[in-house]
Amino acid sequence: MDSSQVGRVAAAVDSLLTPDIAKPARYLGNELGAVHKPWHQATVRWVLTYPEVYEVGASNLGHIILYSILNAQPQQLCDRAYLPALDLAQKLQATETPLFAVESRRPVTDFDILGFSLSYELGATNILAMLELSGIPLTWRERSTTRQSNGEPWPLIFAGGQTATSNPEPYADFFDFVALGDGEELLPEIGLVVEEGKTAAWGREAVLLDLAQVPGVYVPQFYDMAADGSVHPNRTNVPARILRRVATPMPHYAIGLVPYVETVHDRLTVEIRRGCTRGCRFCQPGMLTRPARDVEPEQVINAIETGMRATGYDEFSLLSLSCSDYLALPAVGLEIKNRLKDDNISLALPSQRVDRFDENIANILGGTRQTGITFAPEAGTQRMRDIVNKGLTNEELLRGVRTAYEQGWNRVKLYFMIGLPGETDVDVLGIAETVQWLQQECRDQGRRPLGVNLTISNFTPKPHTPFQWHSVSTTEFTRKQALLKQAFRPLRGVKVNFTDVRISAMEDFVGRGDRRLSAVVLRAWQLGAGMDAWWESMDRAYAAWTQAIDEAGLSWKYRQVEQGEWHVMDTPTEDRSAILDQPLPWDHLDTGIDKTWLKADLQRALEAATVPDCSFEGCSHCGVCGPDLGHNVVVPPLPIPVFAGHFQPPQERVQRLRVTLSKTGSLALIGHLDVVRLLDRAVRRAALPIAFTGGYHPGPRISPANALPLGATSSGEVVDFELTQALEPEAFRQRLGAQLPPEMPLTAVAEVPLTAPSATKSLDQAEYLVAVQVNAEDAPRPAQWQAWCQGVLAQANIPWEHTTKSRKVKVVNLRDRIFDLHLAPADLWALVPKDCHPTLEGQRTVIYYRGSCRNDGTLLRPEHLVYMLEQVAKQGLHLLHTHRYRLLLNSAEIAFC
Repeated sequence: MDSSQVGRVAAAVDSLLTPDIAKPARYLGNELGAVHKPWHQATVRWVLTYPEVYEVGASNLGHIILYSILNAQPQQLCDRAYLPALDLAQKLQATETPLFAVESRRPVTDFDILGFSLSYELGATNILAMLELSGIPLTWRERSTTRQSNGEPWPLIFAGGQTATSNPEPYADFFDFVALGDGEELLPEIGLVVEEGKTAAWGREAVLLDLAQVPGVYVPQFYDMAADGSVHPNRTNVPARILRRVATPMPHYAIGLVPYVETVHDRLTVEIRRGCTRGCRFCQPGMLTRPARDVEPEQVINAIETGMRATGYDEFSLLSLSCSDYLALPAVGLEIKNRLKDDNISLALPSQRVDRFDENIANILGGTRQTGITFAPEAGTQRMRDIVNKGLTNEELLRGVRTAYEQGWNRVKLYFMIGLPGETDVDVLGIAETVQWLQQECRDQGRRPLGVNLTISNFTPKPHTPFQWHSVSTTEFTRKQALLKQAFRPLRGVKVNFTDVRISAMEDFVGRGDRRLSAVVLRAWQLGAGMDAWWESMDRAYAAWTQAIDEAGLSWKYRQVEQGEWHVMDTPTEDRSAILDQPLPWDHLDTGIDKTWLKADLQRALEAATVPDCSFEGCSHCGVCGPDLGHNVVVPPLPIPVFAGHFQPPQERVQRLRVTLSKTGSLALIGHLDVVRLLDRAVRRAALPIAFTGGYHPGPRISPANALPLGATSSGEVVDFELTQALEPEAFRQRLGAQLPPEMPLTAVAEVPLTAPSATKSLDQAEYLVAVQVNAEDAPRPAQWQAWCQGVLAQANIPWEHTTKSRKVKVVNLRDRIFDLHLAPADLWALVPKDCHPTLEGQRTVIYYRGSCRNDGTLLRPEHLVYMLEQVAKQGLHLLHTHRYRLLLNSAEIAFC
């Protein structure tokens, strides 16, 4: 695409990113940490996409790490794309604007490689939606036989992630290749092959054939499915089995993007341990990420300390499948908390081992903003926990939960599953009995009993686990959920969330399917089964999937999911052996786990026999450890430092500085709460001595005088900062300004007495520039616009119906709220976008007004002014743009200048 075409697409994208779509800041691509490498200096250009909305994708650690690593490679650049929310997707379709990469504003078809993270069985429908928005053919067959309209080949489309590594066969028709396992080393190697192919002008098939020689790259078109569902090469020069890749975690690459909008995981996340060897028989991630690899404690500590200061986050998370199995966790956590003690930071941990939870871990989790705490007992009886190899006793469960209660947690979150192999109704009801028992044991005088939030999931067997042969029954799921609902009714302080059976059914059906399911996935998407449909209309999404299954002639197979094909615990040994020996659609993927070992571990499950964790006890001989995938790396426990105590928010106010700043360009699309968060993080990065409020949730004393409407620009926003140490205003300006985006310059910093009213309380009026356009064909002359302004000022009463927060309708006189109104002088036109400047024909103009702007609700908003003008002009007007010129904090010196 030439530069003029690129410019047209970028302009089209800019025209779509307006305040009338939800959270337009999602798509700006200029967050802190975004990389903008010169396009023409790169030979290989990637765009990594996350097939979810921005708030999910931008906080995904794998997405951030791979983006950082690829942009660190010479001759390569990496951009990003996300699933547009429905409002923007509809705009893209209506204007025939292709899906774009957020940083370069280029269509994703301009890139060489387009990568998707496939981490969920039903996520492929979102991938198809993104391909359609991009104008890219959906299947590798179509892409290999056609080219783009400009003659260029289509980008290579690939998938990575847990689901792609586990069983890519249901999606094989859609991808040119699949990246199996860890991508930190694999993706740069793929880039080198593509670079060589581009330099030598190889064809698409030749590039893919070379990629197929890279360990960890699976190219589906070079393999065929046999009648029994197994997959075999259709040529001799590709491997029969494809080895999963394993990489060493690199925590410093996690210091990356700092989004403007609040994301799902709005914190710095650093990995402390990759892989899990606990051996839970239901757990696919635990099998697919072996061996366990602990990160050196000093690397973790340095990454967190550096990352928190570089990003300005107030919370960090230590990530692992089982954080408690990182034996250095108490020492590392306390060391970080001690080093950052004065920064008001909190630590969040994902679900952790309840048997390792103690006072040391409680200390690193506690603080002024105590985070939630989650444990996963998984099953309600000891027998079931032994069957799944959970390695948890009732005594350990109680000790951990009791410790949390004693350390100040009034509520815990617990995860359980139903539908596990060998489960009886006694085991199901054991979940309710366990919760009741925990509540009875966690009671202290003067405190309420322990509250419990429960998530009860339906077990869905996963490939590469000992339970991969088991068959579940959605009919039984429904019955067991009803049993539990009845059992929980008498319990107080318990909130229960059940996973919808229909979602579980589709996860199971697709997750263990073969290539025949590609047609089902495609048809389900065509019928409207996108990911968002599950939450907006469960019935519609489920109907789409079941119709697609019917049309593919696979209803018989789905009925096995509904009714249960066979129960592993009840099957005679001879029949069980025959079933276990049947080929599986994922047998050609070498995860390192020996299939024979999986069969043997299933037999141990039948006997309720447990297997110890091989990271800390003897080898379980699963087959992973060796020269290809490496060995367990375990960091021993370290001496635990003396806990320096939780953060005590400094509340002494020594100085108040009043800052005037501008908000221009794309920052107009950042909402008020996001701006407050941006300022907080900038203060943290600048290490300014900010004072804090008191109470249970102390916050920094950063007080904007008034919220600016979304989409409006400004050259006169006022923000008060209260400090614990006095600083020269110019020094404060330089330190804070260095941490703010270029489109938010500081124009003035002045010291204000602490005894004076705050900017919020003393705010009185505001000056605005508004670009307005007539809706009629007959454009007024400038004199007519001025006459309309004078006509508004000549009115004594212009009533407006205002609905209060209590939904009462109140009539106010808008005329009382306006103090000056006239056409803006030409020297101020530059403050509004060029396409909003006055025209010679008079169809649009820029108007200045000064009106009430008090935080008691006495406001004259730009839309109010347009309404007043319409009443005088007797015709419709359209507000094009709003620019707040200045906030006036008192009634003195209000002359316009």
